[in-house]
Amino acid sequence: MSIYLVRHGETALNVSRTLQPADTPLSERGLAQARAVAQRLAAERIVAVVSSDLPRAACTAEAIASACGLPILWEPLLQERNFGDLRGRAYDTLGFDPLQLIDAPPGGESEAAFRRRVAQAFARVVALREGLGGNLAVVTHGLVIAALLSSHVRLPPGTAQPGRLGNTSLTVIDPTSPHAVGLLDCMRHLEGSVREDPNSLSGG
Repeated sequence: MSIYLVRHGETALNVSRTLQPADTPLSERGLAQARAVAQRLAAERIVAVVSSDLPRAACTAEAIASACGLPILWEPLLQERNFGDLRGRAYDTLGFDPLQLIDAPPGGESEAAFRRRVAQAFARVVALREGLGGNLAVVTHGLVIAALLSSHVRLPPGTAQPGRLGNTSLTVIDPTSPHAVGLLDCMRHLEGSVREDPNSLSGG
């Protein structure tokens, strides 16, 4: 049995490469992507769904939960990093990479605080999975999954961490330490008009 990490579907601000306010919804393509990943997961013996409560993740989780006939457990610790006053600003006009900020932006969250929160979220996810008789779907955000990949799981030998994670990509990890990755950033459920935009912002 495994933990399925799911990035949320596309938003219009992902495509415009804008750091997102907390209330950003999915785009029409993002909704279709959410339905596509939900159909895929409906065949994967998912027995529980836990999700960030931000709308873009929540809507993705709702599609999965509906396809699997399950309720959703809401976990605010799975929220994306808070970029404070930078939210709503275009990434490419800032003159620096906000996704690599060490210090907290005004009104936001430092990298250290974010990583502590992700560690707490992962501990809760692992504990939840221990009490289940099947696979756990975890719906969250690009930077959260990136932080898990860099600090909490074991990538296959010779495999580098992806530079970006696609919308509704699946990463499957073993529920027990060292949490080996069995599938990484997979989007084979996305075809045609719902295919992931490789230029969109992955994180923020």
